Amino acid sequence: MLYVKNLYKSYEVGNMKYQVLKGVDFQVAQGEFVAVMGPSGSGKTTLLNCISCYIPFEQGSITVGGVKLAGQDEESLAKIRNTKLGFVFQDFMLLDGLTIRENILVPRIIQGQVGPDAEQLAGRLAEMFGIGRILEKYPAEISGGEKQRAAVARSLMNNPMVILADEPTGNLDSKSSRAVIETFMDAKDKMQATIFMVTHDSFAASFCDRVILLKDGTVYRQLEKRGSRGGFQDELLGVIKEMSESMAIK
Repeated sequence: MLYVKNLYKSYEVGNMKYQVLKGVDFQVAQGEFVAVMGPSGSGKTTLLNCISCYIPFEQGSITVGGVKLAGQDEESLAKIRNTKLGFVFQDFMLLDGLTIRENILVPRIIQGQVGPDAEQLAGRLAEMFGIGRILEKYPAEISGGEKQRAAVARSLMNNPMVILADEPTGNLDSKSSRAVIETFMDAKDKMQATIFMVTHDSFAASFCDRVILLKDGTVYRQLEKRGSRGGFQDELLGVIKEMSESMAIK
């Protein structure tokens, strides 16, 4: 589904060159819920931006659903973003002047394909995620958790190959965070959605099938959930502590 192979990305500031990603390798299978964690500066956001087609990379390859991103022109990349990828952002990115129904329909509006099928799908997604009663409200009239669930519904409107989520619980309280993660779980279980999430939150990550830990632009370790959610969170916290201590020794 999603393959990242030997990925390198650097930034130039003046005469200085900063290597951010240094040979990152991993893959995400269809229907898998995977999180990426790591300290600030580890390359999480840069990695997500490369996969999102928003920034180029210097070396390696990214393949989404059999399509390689390198070498695509802007028109092709825009089509990939709108048809193969779904996006969920920390700050929701809902349009204030549109109702929640209209916000969910935005991917179809962009394609000019807002017909009865799209309307029915938007309604089904809203009911699935518990926001059917607020479809005619505007973003300013609903809670943060409801906004994020609307954003998840919007991300599924084109049946994307991968949902890319950037700190989706970062601005939410614990109750709303859990509701949003449960929305992702519903998307995975009921729609076989593939989800790739960047997060600092070990609680959110503990719901995932697997967690990729980045350190200094490389994959430090990959952890797979084999038991309970609580046990997986404890394992995550232990490895994060180990990683932090190894950085402090340097």
